[in-house]
Amino acid sequence: MAGGVFDDKSNGARAHLYEYKITSYFIISCIVAAIGGSLFGYDLGVSGGVTSMDDFLKIFFPKVYRRKQEHLKETDYCKYDNQILTLFTSSLYFAALISTFGASYVTRNKGRKASILCGAVSFFLGAVLNAAAKNIAMLIIGRCFLGIGIGFSNQAVPLYLSEMAPAKVRGAVNQLFQLSTCLGVLIANFVNYATDKIHPWGWRLSLGIATVPAILMFVGGLFLPETPNSLVEQGKLEKARQVLEKVRGTPKVDAEYADLIDASNTARAIKHPFRNLLSRKNRPQLVIGAIAIPAFQQLTGMNSILFYSPVIFQSLGFGSSAALYSSAITGGALVVAALISMALVDKFGRRAFFLEAGAEMIIIMVAVAITLALKFGQGVVLPKGIGIFLVIIICIFVLAYGRSWGPLGWLVPSELFPLETRSAGQSVVVCVNMIFTALIAQCFLVSLCHLKYGVFLVFAGFIFVMSCFIYLLLPETKQVPIEEIYLLWEKHWFWRRYCSPEMNGIELKNGEKV
Repeated sequence: MAGGVFDDKSNGARAHLYEYKITSYFIISCIVAAIGGSLFGYDLGVSGGVTSMDDFLKIFFPKVYRRKQEHLKETDYCKYDNQILTLFTSSLYFAALISTFGASYVTRNKGRKASILCGAVSFFLGAVLNAAAKNIAMLIIGRCFLGIGIGFSNQAVPLYLSEMAPAKVRGAVNQLFQLSTCLGVLIANFVNYATDKIHPWGWRLSLGIATVPAILMFVGGLFLPETPNSLVEQGKLEKARQVLEKVRGTPKVDAEYADLIDASNTARAIKHPFRNLLSRKNRPQLVIGAIAIPAFQQLTGMNSILFYSPVIFQSLGFGSSAALYSSAITGGALVVAALISMALVDKFGRRAFFLEAGAEMIIIMVAVAITLALKFGQGVVLPKGIGIFLVIIICIFVLAYGRSWGPLGWLVPSELFPLETRSAGQSVVVCVNMIFTALIAQCFLVSLCHLKYGVFLVFAGFIFVMSCFIYLLLPETKQVPIEEIYLLWEKHWFWRRYCSPEMNGIELKNGEKV
């Protein structure tokens, strides 16, 4: 098999000595931290719904509103092709990718908890500005504050969950972030469905309700414990031991604590974590965790469906309310998929979910393209049966994505980085993710206009390439302690040429390798 194998008897491995119990303290801490995912999810769900509401379009995008009313003057593919409208969505993600580098400093030096609190405050301010917006400039500024909040929370929350979780349940625990994101999407869809009937200020209510998860995240974050990994990284060794014992529900944490100390000693020797991320021994983490997986997650085309599902369904001939209702169905499918993944990912592993779901997603994207090529784009409403068929297969696509690239796109990168580059690595993960999220958000509607059904074939091609990448280059990480992931690279058929001890370069003065 292309993936590597983990042997817990390897030199340096102490995994077989780890002990833990699932305690209420651990469960509550992880649930509270995972609320951070709802910020991202609520915005994903609410943006597309608001941009399809007539009251919103009349005020900020009157040209789009007029075009929307003139169904037969151009192909339906181009009904929402407006770069300022898409900038409303994508500006958040441009702000998030910039803010994540500041979040890296805070996360490494002040702790994961500090970043979570900063994210909540910024997101709250953005939600208030958006709800009160009088012009496009105010909208965009509010979106930027929302983006900063997402940059901080997406940087810190996956790390927090992976570091708090015992290795054997790390996959399920980390996916609380994805579950929270999916619930945010679902709630946003139902909020949009309700507020679409409130004229003329329903859209303000949709945007303003984003303050609720921000408040919950801030208040809950005040009571969160810092992760033992972060406390050790900050030199608070006694406190780290206390938290580790409390989280694991046992005083027998000597082996895990020793691994944390070893990782921290290595981390303290690294003066420039971003530079160290480029070193030879960190090549697999850089290529797979920091660049490929977060980019590929967006190239599945899923976030295009989440951003614009109400718009897509309206373009497919559904009415405004029916479009919002249909997108709520896809949001529900996303929640179901997240629960499936949480239940099974630590049993079947990451690779199996990536590859099986990838095959499904390719087939569905091709089916959507063929259906639209035959039945759509002539300025007429789709037959009801074809519309129902499209909703069903899009839901199947969402189920496939929601148990694979959705949650694993955050889980796997958070597992891969050693402590010395973990904050820097997660910053690059969020940055790359937001770059591609913003580009997809900015380009999807114009691509739909010009490529028509071909845009779905492009996504199918991307999914085929990324599935091959996973098969060849990602080792299985299930149930491997986070501080011993490096052993996988030393055994992998390809990455061992970069990571095996005999292949690495000479130690530099600051502890980095060339």
